[in-house]
Order: sequence, then C-alpha cells, then structure tokens
Amino acid sequence: MLHILSTAEPPYGAQALRGMFEARRRVFVDLLGWKVPVIDGRYEVDQYDTHHCTYLVLTDAAGHHLASARLLPTERPHILDSLYPHLCDGAAPKGPDIFEITRFCLERDLQTHDRRRARDTLVCALANHALERGIRAYSAIAERRWVEQIRGFGWRTKMLGPERREGSRLLAALSIAIDHDTPRRLRAAGLAPDEMLGGTRERAAA
Repeated sequence: MLHILSTAEPPYGAQALRGMFEARRRVFVDLLGWKVPVIDGRYEVDQYDTHHCTYLVLTDAAGHHLASARLLPTERPHILDSLYPHLCDGAAPKGPDIFEITRFCLERDLQTHDRRRARDTLVCALANHALERGIRAYSAIAERRWVEQIRGFGWRTKMLGPERREGSRLLAALSIAIDHDTPRRLRAAGLAPDEMLGGTRERAAA
C-alpha cells in the first residue's frame, strides 16, 4: 500500500511514519554510518522533518515498511540549498513546482526481487505524485552508484554540477524533469509498479 503522508496529521498513518523513521535509522545510521540525529535510539529524524514535507511510504499488507521517500519544498530551506549548495554550478533549483527528493529508503532486509519491485513501485509513485500535484521537477543529491541508477530509470535527468568528495563519499546533485511522458519513459526502461504494493493509495497530506 502506498501512503502519502504529512506529519501535520499524526493520527493518520502513524504506524507507517514510525516504520519509516525506524527504517531510516537502520539504513542511514546502522548500515551507512551517517552522523544524523536518532530519537529514543529508534527513529532517524532531522530538522527537515516538519509539517512542510511530504512522505511517500510503501508498506506491505501488514503495514510493515518496504520503501519510502521524503519530499521537501524548495521554496523553504532544504538540503541542497542549505548544506550542499557547492554541488551546483549555479543556484540550487527553487520554485513552487520543484521539490527535493531526500531519504530515499529501501528496507535493508528485503530480498533482491522484493527490493527491486519496491524500488520500482516507489519511483513510479514519485512520478505519478508529481503529475497529480503539478510538480515539474525534482532535485536530488546522490552518491555515484545511485546517480547511475537514477539516470538509468528512463526519466530525463540533468547534472547540476560535477561530483565532489564529501568525506568518504562522492556526491552529485541532479535535476529530474517530470512531464506526461515520464511514466512511458519509466516503463520503457523496465520500471513498472507492482499493483499489489502501490495500487491502493491513502492520503493524509494537505
């Protein structure tokens, strides 16, 4: 099931949000070793997790987290313009119809097949969400291996600047254009949503 959620309405989707924050800790803190805040030893939550952001959370039938992503409005402070502006040759993209994809998270214990279908379903959901909400582009920061995957999804991408080393990681910023041809491009690249995962949609975002 695909949940589109906001922390502004905590009673709705509370289980999905808790599962997402726990999964973020398991992936970004336990696995990748990021130095980011952890609440109560369980939840990875940072200063951008406010009522201004939107979460796309994919769960199984029992409500367990499979994959998720956070969208930040670029007209407010976000990660690219606040922490990594040097990844862009010019100013970081901003506008009411541009959102930043952050904390793209796949449950770490998924088997390869299940991981792929959760990833593809979430990517397609991001494209559909953008079309439904009038979002014409996403921005994102990614490590080198993820940049190649993102560019291979079939949608139109543009590098915003050269790769730069940040500690042990090579990071780059990119822009992802969204238009009515994007779903076809994703399908042509072999990405298709699993209707058992993403066919039913619950909304709580304003």
